[in-house]
Amino acid sequence: MKNWKINVWIILLYIAMQLVSIPISKSFFTYFHTTAGQEIELARLNAVAWALFISNMIAAPFILFMTTRNKRFWNIFKKGKQASIGKSILWGVLGFFMAMAGQMIAGAIEFGLGIEPGSDNTAMLSTIAKASSIIIIPIVIFAPLLEELVFRRVIFGSIYTKTNFWIAAILSGVIFALVHGEPEHTLIYMAPGIVFSFIYYHTKRIWTPMIAHFLMNGFVMIVQLNADKLLQLQNMKQALAIFFH
Repeated sequence: MKNWKINVWIILLYIAMQLVSIPISKSFFTYFHTTAGQEIELARLNAVAWALFISNMIAAPFILFMTTRNKRFWNIFKKGKQASIGKSILWGVLGFFMAMAGQMIAGAIEFGLGIEPGSDNTAMLSTIAKASSIIIIPIVIFAPLLEELVFRRVIFGSIYTKTNFWIAAILSGVIFALVHGEPEHTLIYMAPGIVFSFIYYHTKRIWTPMIAHFLMNGFVMIVQLNADKLLQLQNMKQALAIFFH
């Protein structure tokens, strides 16, 4: 199978994964609310969590299978050799810090432009995670795996083979940002997207940005789930500082 056909199939499967989660969510809502007797809001949160988990579990094997249809599927770079495993892992960890730094800079720029800080998407996912921890698996495991395949290998890779790194990185970064449904925070999502493209381009290994993406999503999820404890710790530090002062 030709690479462009594989790319189309992967994108279609990824879109289908998003769409199929809707009827699955409705079925789970009926179960949690009617059968399990949960309140509407809790049943809704549990339904969304399990729907995302199930749809990702179904789609992931098919998407990964498509990547095996052509031995040259991964050969998109015009020159250079793959980095060693050790360097690739190191760049994955470094990419996490680069992506976080990029988001901080992007956040500062958005604040300067008068855009209100805070992501509704992140807040919603953290709320769901507090109600149903099963959603942590799609967020931390499946999202880095599937999004890097779609946005880095398929979209970035396809554009890169026809243009150059910067055009491919910027365009794929913009698409990556818009797909998250918060156009006002395009810079916030675009920054890590460009970083992930860079470390993919630098190491020539797709699992390098997967590592960075995994660390980033995991870090954000830990912070979101422990926000109250972190706030208490900060207040305690301020109280101690005032006391000793």
